[in-house]
Amino acid sequence: MVVVWNIDSCTMNSFIDISRHSFTGSLRNLTQTDNGSILDSLTLSGKGSTFDGTNLNEVSGELDWVSTELQGNFTQKLLKRWRSPIGDEPCKKAESVDIAIPGMDGKKLELSTGDVHEFVFQALDETKNPVCFGGDYFETDLSGESWKSRPIVKDFGNGSYSVSLQVHPDFAGEYNLTVILLFRRFLGLKLSPSRFGFDRELRKIPIKFYKTDGKLPELHTCQRSDFNNTIWSGRWTRHGKNDDCQISNDGRYRCLEQNFPCQSSWCDGSLGSLESNGWVYSTHCSFKIFNADTAWDCLNNRWIFFWGDSNHVDTIRNMLNFVLDLPQVLAVPRRFDMNFSNPGNPSQTVRITSIFNGHWNETGNYEGLNSLQDEGFRTLLKKYFSENTVPDTMIMNSGLHDGVHWPSVRSFTLGVDYATLFWQEVMDSVKNRGLQVPQIFYRTTVATGGYARTLAFNPHKMEIFNGIVLDKFRQAELLTGGVIDNFDMTYPWHYDNRCNDGVHYGRAPAKMKWRDGEIGHQYFVDLMLAQVLLNAICTK
Repeated sequence: MVVVWNIDSCTMNSFIDISRHSFTGSLRNLTQTDNGSILDSLTLSGKGSTFDGTNLNEVSGELDWVSTELQGNFTQKLLKRWRSPIGDEPCKKAESVDIAIPGMDGKKLELSTGDVHEFVFQALDETKNPVCFGGDYFETDLSGESWKSRPIVKDFGNGSYSVSLQVHPDFAGEYNLTVILLFRRFLGLKLSPSRFGFDRELRKIPIKFYKTDGKLPELHTCQRSDFNNTIWSGRWTRHGKNDDCQISNDGRYRCLEQNFPCQSSWCDGSLGSLESNGWVYSTHCSFKIFNADTAWDCLNNRWIFFWGDSNHVDTIRNMLNFVLDLPQVLAVPRRFDMNFSNPGNPSQTVRITSIFNGHWNETGNYEGLNSLQDEGFRTLLKKYFSENTVPDTMIMNSGLHDGVHWPSVRSFTLGVDYATLFWQEVMDSVKNRGLQVPQIFYRTTVATGGYARTLAFNPHKMEIFNGIVLDKFRQAELLTGGVIDNFDMTYPWHYDNRCNDGVHYGRAPAKMKWRDGEIGHQYFVDLMLAQVLLNAICTK
């Protein structure tokens, strides 16, 4: 069921959605009134309502999870919109400083669980007049005691936007919806965007979600086909809590017993092993939490190839330390090729290769995909796919260093085109030798946190860059394994530096002063990523 809360006083002449999200549903009952406003009902099934709750229609049907998908020809549409002239109308030249949400402002909100509630809102300039040009980047957060998610925002291209809220019936209660205007008019995509950062909290709206009899489909444990979804719309839920938990001398938070179990459908395995004090991530499916035995059984005799930024380094180390029972591996370098053995059963081994792509020189930075312009770097990569055996699985990533290197979206697109062609040629060479092409997964770039939210690798730019890479790789049929949306996983925790140092979510635990001034930091977001990677690699 989708409930749509509309603005009936703002003009919506264009339904151009070049944002990350494209709502899964149909556009129904689209009518334009004499004053130019549009009353629309975007529904899968259920009730459509105006912002004051008046029932417009009722369609029977089952509840479903809100979901999103990358638009076809994402890059082409983005560049077309990027190059479009602004025009001379004052409302198009105006800059947003506030928003109007008639369905929320000044109201005591009580919403039903299970349903998707979509609220349309309007960007306003400093004189409170509507802005009629899109491209503003809004950060949204829906948080309760045991729920954290990023509500979907759609940009209609004309100064109007919408935000969609959904909470599972098991998590009825008190929530806050926070809306932050981080960048205006695509300015987060600039080479040096920090001077354009607006970063103003526009709303923090209390909402009570009351429990209904409706039931959302139960989440199933992720299968291979689930990784075909290019964009995830997940949430973090909490299923246990130790209020007296203290950091240990080794910097770890062992808040729950190691064998503290997952709750059915939200995860499968030991929730305590995530060291998250009860938090776990799920999306259109839920994840198995591997222990050392099940992880080694899966990885035995495999070859995993990582190509990406230094977040890979943290994730690999965390997987070795926390899952594969190899705590003696204190660090791994940016570039390595090693075999690891199961300490409990030395006959079980896994080969892990990791090649840093922030620069063709492993000690350098800020080249990103441009590192492929170096012949020696290309030769190094090709070598690993020219042996008698090739990797079983490849985890690819790029983004943070690209945010600093490429001066524009257009130039980054050319870099992605070159990378796409390079990897196509590498995989063609594998096929031509009669070998099995690796299962290739693209792990999207993290949502940079805290102070880094307005820098060259800010979330606005990284989200767009993720979309361009996914669009190009998908067209080239490179994503033989699928997508791991680490951007969605990290987003609910990116507002400060409690779970990150700005650009990394998996720094090793340490009982020492962290970036935000507190002793110790939370590292569980990256431990969750390690588990998601194992799900991708091991799922049949």
